[in-house]
Amino acid sequence: MLSVVIVNYLAYAPLASCLASLEPFVEPAEVVVIDHLTQPQSLESLATRFPAVRFIPTPGNPGFAAGVNRGVRETTGEYILLLNPDCSVGGDPRPLASWMAAHPAAAVCGALVREADGSVQASARRFPGVLTGLAGRTTWLTRVWPDNPLTMKNLVRDVPAEPIEVDWVSGACMMVRREALAAIGGMDEQFFLYWEDADLCRRLKQAGWLTYYNPAVSVTHLTGRSSQHAREASLIAFHESAYRYYRKHGNPLLAPLAFGVLQARLLLKRAMLRWRRLGA
Repeated sequence: MLSVVIVNYLAYAPLASCLASLEPFVEPAEVVVIDHLTQPQSLESLATRFPAVRFIPTPGNPGFAAGVNRGVRETTGEYILLLNPDCSVGGDPRPLASWMAAHPAAAVCGALVREADGSVQASARRFPGVLTGLAGRTTWLTRVWPDNPLTMKNLVRDVPAEPIEVDWVSGACMMVRREALAAIGGMDEQFFLYWEDADLCRRLKQAGWLTYYNPAVSVTHLTGRSSQHAREASLIAFHESAYRYYRKHGNPLLAPLAFGVLQARLLLKRAMLRWRRLGA
Protein backbone atom coordinates (compact mmCIF):
# COMPACT_ATOMS: atom_id res chain seq x y z
CA MET A 1 0.00 0.00 0.00
CA LEU A 2 2.81 2.44 0.87
CA SER A 3 6.10 3.31 -0.80
CA VAL A 4 8.64 5.89 0.38
CA VAL A 5 10.71 7.86 -2.15
CA ILE A 6 13.68 9.93 -1.05
CA VAL A 7 15.76 12.00 -3.49
CA ASN A 8 19.22 12.55 -2.07
CA TYR A 9 21.96 14.97 -3.14
CA LEU A 10 25.14 14.58 -1.07
CA ALA A 11 23.21 14.72 2.22
CA TYR A 12 24.40 11.35 3.52
CA ALA A 13 24.54 12.17 7.24
CA PRO A 14 20.95 13.56 7.38
CA LEU A 15 19.83 10.70 5.12
CA ALA A 16 21.14 8.19 7.65
CA SER A 17 19.03 9.85 10.38
CA CYS A 18 16.02 9.90 8.05
CA LEU A 19 16.30 6.20 7.29
CA ALA A 20 16.85 5.36 10.96
CA SER A 21 13.59 7.16 11.83
CA LEU A 22 11.79 5.14 9.14
CA GLU A 23 13.33 1.81 10.15
CA PRO A 24 10.53 0.72 12.54
CA PHE A 25 8.01 1.14 9.69
CA VAL A 26 9.98 -0.19 6.71
CA GLU A 27 8.81 -3.80 6.95
CA PRO A 28 5.30 -3.20 5.54
CA ALA A 29 6.52 -0.60 3.05
CA GLU A 30 9.16 -0.22 0.37
CA VAL A 31 11.75 2.52 0.67
CA VAL A 32 13.67 3.71 -2.39
CA VAL A 33 16.46 6.30 -2.35
CA ILE A 34 17.32 8.00 -5.64
CA ASP A 35 20.89 9.14 -5.03
CA HIS A 36 22.06 11.97 -7.28
CA LEU A 37 25.76 12.58 -7.92
CA THR A 38 26.49 9.37 -6.04
CA GLN A 39 29.53 9.11 -3.78
CA PRO A 40 30.06 5.31 -3.90
CA GLN A 41 31.77 4.91 -0.53
CA SER A 42 29.09 6.88 1.33
CA LEU A 43 26.29 5.04 -0.44
CA GLU A 44 27.85 1.64 0.23
CA SER A 45 28.03 2.44 3.94
CA LEU A 46 24.33 3.31 4.02
CA ALA A 47 23.39 0.23 2.01
CA THR A 48 25.18 -1.95 4.55
CA ARG A 49 23.45 -0.25 7.46
CA PHE A 50 19.96 -0.29 5.89
CA PRO A 51 19.66 -3.54 3.89
CA ALA A 52 15.86 -3.23 3.52
CA VAL A 53 16.22 0.05 1.62
CA ARG A 54 16.79 0.06 -2.15
CA PHE A 55 19.39 2.58 -3.25
CA ILE A 56 19.54 3.70 -6.89
CA PRO A 57 22.84 5.45 -7.67
CA THR A 58 22.80 8.20 -10.28
CA PRO A 59 26.09 9.66 -11.59
CA GLY A 60 24.62 13.09 -12.42
CA ASN A 61 22.01 15.39 -10.91
CA PRO A 62 18.93 15.73 -13.17
CA GLY A 63 17.03 17.66 -10.49
CA PHE A 64 14.57 16.97 -7.70
CA ALA A 65 11.43 16.59 -9.82
CA ALA A 66 13.18 14.16 -12.15
CA GLY A 67 14.38 12.21 -9.12
CA VAL A 68 10.86 11.99 -7.73
CA ASN A 69 9.48 10.73 -11.05
CA ARG A 70 12.24 8.13 -11.22
CA GLY A 71 11.46 7.01 -7.68
CA VAL A 72 7.77 6.71 -8.43
CA ARG A 73 8.54 4.52 -11.45
CA GLU A 74 10.71 2.29 -9.26
CA THR A 75 7.98 1.71 -6.66
CA THR A 76 4.60 -0.01 -6.60
CA GLY A 77 2.67 1.38 -3.62
CA GLU A 78 -0.76 2.92 -4.12
CA TYR A 79 0.39 5.78 -1.89
CA ILE A 80 3.87 7.30 -2.07
CA LEU A 81 5.50 9.27 0.73
CA LEU A 82 7.85 11.85 -0.76
CA LEU A 83 10.38 12.63 1.94
CA ASN A 84 13.43 14.87 1.94
CA PRO A 85 16.65 13.26 3.17
CA ASP A 86 16.94 15.94 5.87
CA CYS A 87 13.58 14.94 7.41
CA SER A 88 13.05 12.53 10.29
CA VAL A 89 9.61 11.08 10.91
CA GLY A 90 8.20 11.43 14.41
CA GLY A 91 5.96 8.39 14.13
CA ASP A 92 4.36 5.91 11.80
CA PRO A 93 3.60 7.66 8.46
CA ARG A 94 1.06 5.02 7.40
CA PRO A 95 -1.95 6.85 8.95
CA LEU A 96 -1.59 9.44 6.16
CA ALA A 97 -2.12 6.69 3.59
CA SER A 98 -5.02 5.25 5.56
CA TRP A 99 -6.65 8.68 5.78
CA MET A 100 -6.27 9.18 2.03
CA ALA A 101 -7.77 5.76 1.36
CA ALA A 102 -10.88 6.97 3.20
CA HIS A 103 -10.95 10.24 1.23
CA PRO A 104 -10.78 9.33 -2.47
CA ALA A 105 -10.71 12.96 -3.70
CA ALA A 106 -7.42 13.59 -1.87
CA ALA A 107 -4.40 13.46 -4.16
CA VAL A 108 -1.88 14.91 -1.70
CA CYS A 109 -1.69 14.94 2.08
CA GLY A 110 1.04 16.86 3.90
CA ALA A 111 2.19 16.16 7.45
CA LEU A 112 2.95 18.56 10.29
CA VAL A 113 6.51 19.78 9.71
CA ARG A 114 8.66 21.02 12.57
CA GLU A 115 11.96 22.89 12.58
CA ALA A 116 14.95 21.46 14.44
CA ASP A 117 14.02 23.58 17.50
CA GLY A 118 10.51 22.07 17.59
CA SER A 119 8.70 25.11 16.21
CA VAL A 120 6.11 24.53 13.49
CA GLN A 121 7.21 25.18 9.92
CA ALA A 122 4.49 26.77 7.78
CA SER A 123 4.44 23.91 5.29
CA ALA A 124 0.81 24.40 4.16
CA ARG A 125 0.19 27.50 2.06
CA ARG A 126 -1.90 29.37 -0.47
CA PHE A 127 -0.80 29.12 -4.08
CA PRO A 128 2.06 31.53 -4.84
CA GLY A 129 1.03 34.91 -6.20
CA VAL A 130 2.34 38.41 -6.66
CA LEU A 131 2.67 38.92 -2.91
CA THR A 132 4.57 35.71 -2.16
CA GLY A 133 7.91 37.40 -2.72
CA LEU A 134 6.96 39.92 -0.04
CA ALA A 135 5.15 37.71 2.48
CA GLY A 136 6.36 34.18 1.80
CA ARG A 137 7.60 31.81 4.49
CA THR A 138 11.24 32.94 4.40
CA THR A 139 10.88 36.60 3.41
CA TRP A 140 12.22 39.51 5.44
CA LEU A 141 8.71 40.75 6.25
CA THR A 142 7.66 37.36 7.61
CA ARG A 143 10.81 37.08 9.72
CA VAL A 144 10.49 40.53 11.34
CA TRP A 145 6.67 40.66 11.53
CA PRO A 146 5.41 37.06 11.43
CA ASP A 147 1.82 38.01 12.28
CA ASN A 148 1.37 40.59 9.54
CA PRO A 149 -1.89 40.23 7.55
CA LEU A 150 -0.20 39.30 4.25
CA THR A 151 1.82 36.47 5.78
CA MET A 152 -1.17 35.23 7.76
CA LYS A 153 -3.16 35.11 4.52
CA ASN A 154 -0.38 33.30 2.66
CA LEU A 155 0.58 30.67 5.26
CA VAL A 156 -1.29 28.25 7.52
CA ARG A 157 0.32 29.22 10.82
CA ASP A 158 -1.94 27.48 13.34
CA VAL A 159 -1.97 23.70 13.63
CA PRO A 160 -5.51 22.50 12.86
CA ALA A 161 -7.25 20.00 15.10
CA GLU A 162 -8.11 17.83 12.10
CA PRO A 163 -7.14 17.62 8.41
CA ILE A 164 -7.99 20.71 6.37
CA GLU A 165 -8.00 21.41 2.64
CA VAL A 166 -5.19 23.74 1.52
CA ASP A 167 -3.77 24.94 -1.78
CA TRP A 168 -0.41 23.19 -1.50
CA VAL A 169 1.99 21.58 0.94
CA SER A 170 5.76 21.37 1.06
CA GLY A 171 7.38 18.57 -0.91
CA ALA A 172 9.67 17.96 2.06
CA CYS A 173 7.00 15.56 3.30
CA MET A 174 3.93 14.82 1.22
CA MET A 175 1.90 11.68 0.67
CA VAL A 176 0.67 11.39 -2.91
CA ARG A 177 -1.84 9.09 -4.55
CA ARG A 178 -0.24 7.18 -7.44
CA GLU A 179 -3.43 7.31 -9.50
CA ALA A 180 -3.57 11.11 -9.29
CA LEU A 181 0.13 11.54 -9.99
CA ALA A 182 -0.14 9.36 -13.07
CA ALA A 183 -3.19 11.27 -14.28
CA ILE A 184 -1.19 14.52 -14.63
CA GLY A 185 2.10 12.96 -15.75
CA GLY A 186 4.05 13.32 -12.50
CA MET A 187 6.15 16.29 -11.49
CA ASP A 188 7.22 18.83 -14.09
CA GLU A 189 10.91 18.04 -14.62
CA GLN A 190 11.53 21.55 -15.99
CA PHE A 191 11.61 22.58 -12.32
CA PHE A 192 15.16 21.62 -11.40
CA LEU A 193 14.75 22.56 -7.74
CA TYR A 194 12.04 24.42 -5.78
CA TRP A 195 8.39 25.22 -6.59
CA GLU A 196 7.76 21.83 -8.19
CA ASP A 197 5.57 20.98 -5.18
CA ALA A 198 3.38 24.07 -5.61
CA ASP A 199 3.14 23.38 -9.34
CA LEU A 200 2.18 19.75 -8.68
CA CYS A 201 -0.64 20.66 -6.29
CA ARG A 202 -1.90 23.35 -8.64
CA ARG A 203 -2.05 20.99 -11.62
CA LEU A 204 -3.78 18.39 -9.47
CA LYS A 205 -6.38 20.95 -8.39
CA GLN A 206 -6.95 21.91 -12.01
CA ALA A 207 -7.56 18.21 -12.72
CA GLY A 208 -10.17 18.00 -9.94
CA TRP A 209 -8.06 16.58 -7.09
CA LEU A 210 -7.61 18.02 -3.57
CA THR A 211 -4.65 18.69 -1.27
CA TYR A 212 -4.87 18.38 2.51
CA TYR A 213 -2.80 19.28 5.55
CA ASN A 214 -2.96 16.53 8.18
CA PRO A 215 -1.15 17.13 11.51
CA ALA A 216 -1.73 13.56 12.73
CA VAL A 217 1.78 12.68 11.50
CA SER A 218 4.80 14.89 12.13
CA VAL A 219 8.34 15.17 10.79
CA THR A 220 11.35 17.27 11.72
CA HIS A 221 12.92 19.09 8.77
CA LEU A 222 16.56 20.19 8.94
CA THR A 223 16.03 22.63 6.10
CA GLY A 224 18.57 22.99 3.28
CA ARG A 225 21.03 20.20 4.02
CA SER A 226 21.34 19.35 0.31
CA SER A 227 21.33 22.91 -1.02
CA GLN A 228 24.21 23.87 1.29
CA HIS A 229 26.53 21.94 -1.05
CA ALA A 230 25.75 24.43 -3.83
CA ARG A 231 24.35 27.58 -2.25
CA GLU A 232 24.65 29.94 -5.20
CA ALA A 233 23.40 27.36 -7.70
CA SER A 234 20.45 26.66 -5.39
CA LEU A 235 19.72 30.38 -5.15
CA ILE A 236 19.66 30.67 -8.93
CA ALA A 237 17.46 27.57 -9.22
CA PHE A 238 15.00 29.02 -6.68
CA HIS A 239 14.46 32.17 -8.75
CA GLU A 240 14.40 30.36 -12.09
CA SER A 241 11.75 27.99 -10.77
CA ALA A 242 9.75 30.88 -9.31
CA TYR A 243 9.69 32.50 -12.74
CA ARG A 244 8.74 29.25 -14.44
CA TYR A 245 5.86 28.83 -11.99
CA TYR A 246 4.67 32.37 -12.70
CA ARG A 247 4.85 31.86 -16.48
CA LYS A 248 2.76 28.68 -16.14
CA HIS A 249 0.15 29.93 -13.71
CA GLY A 250 0.33 33.73 -13.50
CA ASN A 251 -0.86 36.61 -15.64
CA PRO A 252 1.12 36.44 -18.91
CA LEU A 253 0.84 40.21 -19.36
CA LEU A 254 2.76 40.71 -16.11
CA ALA A 255 5.44 38.11 -16.87
CA PRO A 256 8.07 40.73 -17.90
CA LEU A 257 7.48 42.58 -14.63
CA ALA A 258 7.77 39.35 -12.64
CA PHE A 259 11.00 38.53 -14.46
CA GLY A 260 12.46 41.94 -13.63
CA VAL A 261 11.51 41.69 -9.96
CA LEU A 262 12.95 38.19 -9.64
CA GLN A 263 16.18 39.18 -11.39
CA ALA A 264 16.61 42.16 -9.06
CA ARG A 265 15.93 39.95 -6.04
CA LEU A 266 18.40 37.36 -7.30
CA LEU A 267 21.14 39.97 -7.79
CA LEU A 268 20.58 41.23 -4.25
CA LYS A 269 20.62 37.72 -2.77
CA ARG A 270 23.79 36.76 -4.64
CA ALA A 271 25.50 39.96 -3.50
CA MET A 272 24.54 39.21 0.11
CA LEU A 273 25.80 35.64 -0.21
CA ARG A 274 29.16 36.79 -1.55
CA TRP A 275 29.42 39.49 1.13
CA ARG A 276 28.90 36.84 3.81
CA ARG A 277 31.63 34.70 2.23
CA LEU A 278 34.06 37.61 2.32
CA GLY A 279 33.23 38.22 5.96
CA ALA A 280 33.56 34.58 6.97
